[in-house]
Amino acid sequence: MVELQTSHMNSVFHALGDDTRRSILRTLAAGERTIGQLAEPFDISLAAASKHIKVLESAGLIRRRVDGRTHFCRLDPGPLARAHEWLGFYERFWNDRLDVLETLLREEDSTEENTEEEKNDE
Repeated sequence: MVELQTSHMNSVFHALGDDTRRSILRTLAAGERTIGQLAEPFDISLAAASKHIKVLESAGLIRRRVDGRTHFCRLDPGPLARAHEWLGFYERFWNDRLDVLETLLREEDSTEENTEEEKNDE
């Protein structure tokens, strides 16, 4: 089970690693689009757009439905939520580390201010 989850996360992060695919996801956040509509803003062929769609689909980030010859895509936010949850651990880690750093810097500033006040009192 863990191996399956790891493999799935790898495919999600692989899919998110490409700017074109991230842009496609952003577009789909506004609603369902055809592959032609998704390819339009980019200087790529429909075949290239379809390859990007397949990567996103394999990662579970989008769902596709076919109506005749037209393929419609929509965002599936579930895998993004799981990726966000995974990243949240590291966000908490860095926030904790930065809080410790802030405390140390404030203590250092306080010590320096006290030292300067003592020098001025002499």
